[in-house]
Amino acid sequence: MKKRPKILVVDDEEDLCEILQFNFRQAGFDVEIALSAEEALMMNITSCDLILLDVMMGEMSGFKMADIVRKNHKTAHIPIIFCTAKDAEEDTLLGLEIGGDDYILKPFSVKEVIARVKAVLRRTSNPAVYKPVEINSFAISAGEISIDMDSKKVMVDEREVELTKTEFEIITLLLKNTNKVISREEIIGYVWKDEVFINDRTVDVHITRLRKKIAPYGKNIVSRSGYGYCYEYK
Repeated sequence: MKKRPKILVVDDEEDLCEILQFNFRQAGFDVEIALSAEEALMMNITSCDLILLDVMMGEMSGFKMADIVRKNHKTAHIPIIFCTAKDAEEDTLLGLEIGGDDYILKPFSVKEVIARVKAVLRRTSNPAVYKPVEINSFAISAGEISIDMDSKKVMVDEREVELTKTEFEIITLLLKNTNKVISREEIIGYVWKDEVFINDRTVDVHITRLRKKIAPYGKNIVSRSGYGYCYEYK
């Protein structure tokens, strides 16, 4: 029997949690609820397939919880969707920079939330399905950066760097096409194929985060205004 995806809903609105729990279960998910970030962090979340996380909560915000989750190697891989009434652009960008996989604004429809969750799970559980570019190499390298396609490891100056699946796919695409400009549309098609919620700004945020992680070679990812990004290697 196929395993039901397990979702952790973290929100201090108890009524909303119960509504989401009921509808997710009807849609074929297992659901756990935490009414605060502190409560969630006391749970064993390593078995969760995705966290639906409110931003504005009590003592600890959703952003702080996400930062803790991302810094723990046992939970760093778990996709996070932020869910909040805050709609300022800087909050959306902060959520993505911390490592969020999507950002949903309240009020929302339950159908939209379920659709977003399914889209993120499709992408993160089996990213190969969404690769229009065929990558046959088992190893890709450009100078001091190398990618092992079998183990999904990225090495920078002989040290392994921790990347999310999204970041891994972006660097793979860029290194496979060194010195070639890849448009934002091509990056979206490669990493987020068939998803309607991704825009150019999301690509820019992930590129910014990727540059920091592969330092000092982040400067090799150059922007070509009006065209896209290129990994320069000579």
